[in-house]
Order: sequence, then C-alpha cells, then structure tokens
Amino acid sequence: MSMSIPKRAAIVVGVVVLVLLVAALGGLYLVQYEVKQRVTAALGPLGSAERIDVGLTSVRLTHVLLKPPLGWPAPDVLRADQITIVPDIHDLLARRMHVRSVIVSGFDLTVVRTEGGSIDILPNLKESLNRADSGANPDSNPGSPPGGPSIPQDKIVDHVGFEQGTFEFYDFTVSKPPYKVAVTQASASVDHLHLPALADPTTVTVNGSIVGPAHTGTVSFDGWINIASKDSQTTSTLKGVDVVMLDPYLLKKTGAKAQITGGTVDMTVQSTVTGYHLYAPGTVILHHLQLADTGSPLDTFLSIPTKAAIAALKSRSGDITVHFILEGNLRDPKFSVNDNLLMKLGTGFAQTMGVSVEGVAKGAGETVKGLGNALKNLLGQ
Repeated sequence: MSMSIPKRAAIVVGVVVLVLLVAALGGLYLVQYEVKQRVTAALGPLGSAERIDVGLTSVRLTHVLLKPPLGWPAPDVLRADQITIVPDIHDLLARRMHVRSVIVSGFDLTVVRTEGGSIDILPNLKESLNRADSGANPDSNPGSPPGGPSIPQDKIVDHVGFEQGTFEFYDFTVSKPPYKVAVTQASASVDHLHLPALADPTTVTVNGSIVGPAHTGTVSFDGWINIASKDSQTTSTLKGVDVVMLDPYLLKKTGAKAQITGGTVDMTVQSTVTGYHLYAPGTVILHHLQLADTGSPLDTFLSIPTKAAIAALKSRSGDITVHFILEGNLRDPKFSVNDNLLMKLGTGFAQTMGVSVEGVAKGAGETVKGLGNALKNLLGQ
C-alpha cells in the first residue's frame, strides 16, 4: 500500500530538519573546538589548565594557573578554580569574534605597582595572545589560528567578571621588598571591551574587604575608563579600614620607626581625568587615631612631626575629617599623585588639628598613571 502524500511530505520535512540540526550542531562544535584551540594556544608556556571542557554554549577551564615572569613578587600571577567563556554562537558562526562573558571564579590575582609607579596586571598575557594569533595563513587576517579560517581583528567582549577571590597588591614604590595589601572576598567586573580601538567607555567595578589586625574594612572602585584616551570618571572608597594597613603611605620613617597603634579610616575620592588632566576631590575621616611616641624627632605622620601630631591628638577626641582636592597634569613628570595626596592630607590634618603647617613637605613615590594604562598595555595598545 503506497504512502499518502501528506505522510511523505512530513517525512521529507523531518529529514530536512534533522539534516539542518546536525549541520548546525556540527558547525557549533567546530566553532567551540576552535575557541578551545585558541584558549590552549593562549595559555602556551605561561600557564596551564587541568581541564578544558567544551560545551554547547561555553568553554570551561578548571584549575587554571598563570606563571609569573622573572622578578615577580608572588609565586603565581593568577590561580583560578574555574574560568568560563561564553561566546556569542550566532556571531561566531558568522565569523564575528564576540564573547558574551568571561567569568573567573575562585581566583587569586596578583597586581604589581612597579618602582616607577606603573600598574602591572597579567604580565606577558598579551604576548601569549599574540603568539596564539600568529602563524595564520597568508590569505587570512591577523588573528587566525594556523591553517584555520580567518578571524576578524574587530573583537567585542561584553563582560569579564571575577567572583569569590582575592586581589593581592604589591607596591614597590613604598618599600623593597614590596608592601603587600590583600583585598579578600573580592569581586570585580569589566564591561564592554571593543578591540582593537578601545575607544568606547569601559565600565569597571571592584569590591572587597581589607582584613586588618583589629578591623575588617571594605574597599570599592567603580566608574568608566576610556582606555584609548585614558579619560575616566571613577569613585574610590575605603570604609572602616585599619589605619595601620596604610602605614607606609602615611608615615615617613627616618631613623626610629613611628607607629600607628589604633584607629580606622574612611576615604572617598571622586576622580575625573580629561585630556590627562586630573581633578579629584576627596574626603578622609580618621576614627580614634592613635600614634606611638618612638622618641625620635625625625619621625613624621602625614609629613608632620609625630610628636606634634600626638600632642594635638591628646587635646582632641572623636573623628578627624580632612577635605582635599588633587589636581594636575598626569603627563607632567613633576606631578605625583602620591606626593600631592600626602601633601594635601598633611596640610588638611595640620589645619584641622591646629598644628603648624610650616615645613610640611612632599612625600615619596611616583605617579600612578591609572588602571587605564594597565588595561591598555595588557590589551596591546
């Protein structure tokens, strides 16, 4: 008995749908395999992952380790329990490089401030990524894997997130070996990266805790940065942080060591950079500040003789509030954010406490060119 026309049509449609589904899954697998190969190449000799799993919509790396360059102050640059990469499948199938999200979970990331004042994040990763992009076919665009189809130079990453981890900051500008501050219970996000131009504002948010000997304070940073021009508008906040954790930044030690023995600090700085010109009003509130008298006339707190500061503190109780404005050209080698901040805080503290500001001097350190510089260097600009 012959099959009816409607039944034959239904079978044909079903076969066509099945073929299209298999073709789509095959194309999806090839795209995800390509992503996996590029991730493996990017890790190269600088890092490793215990496992790289390719799913239908994501690539997951487990137990990721990035090795440090020579002279790095920590044993690793990055450790992460898991990194999940979610590409835009539709764009990848159309040969457009678009990553929806990169989520780094259970991480320990080291950030270094060099003696010259620059910020170093994920060193050598840019070179590793460039190596992964090298060796393309002559007819393919830069960025193509060897022997593979061309990858456009234009790349978009919607979101990079850091969850449940620790940022370790090493600062060579205040001491050798570098002074270390750990931001624990940390999370961060970097939204909207459009390479290679990086001419659009990128939103950055960081939150975490700073554990001191007596208190656990919080730190936050949020705002936008134009990585290409370095223009930015950001807000940085410290709340309830043990003052002793900022010891190297507040005390200039000559001879005997002046010591902070108690107190917490709140600070808010609203920073705007336009055409390399910095304008950053801020407020510092010191709660129950206590200083130790070492007996040395050379020790200073905020560039004020420690003995004078202790005497002023004895006659005053409660909070000490200092308002300041940082302003200057970041390209001017004579302008230092560290020096300017220390001088403004010292002057404000002296005026608030009634201490003579005569002889208040600049501190030590170099200009922090900003997170924009670090991101731009990392991304090869």
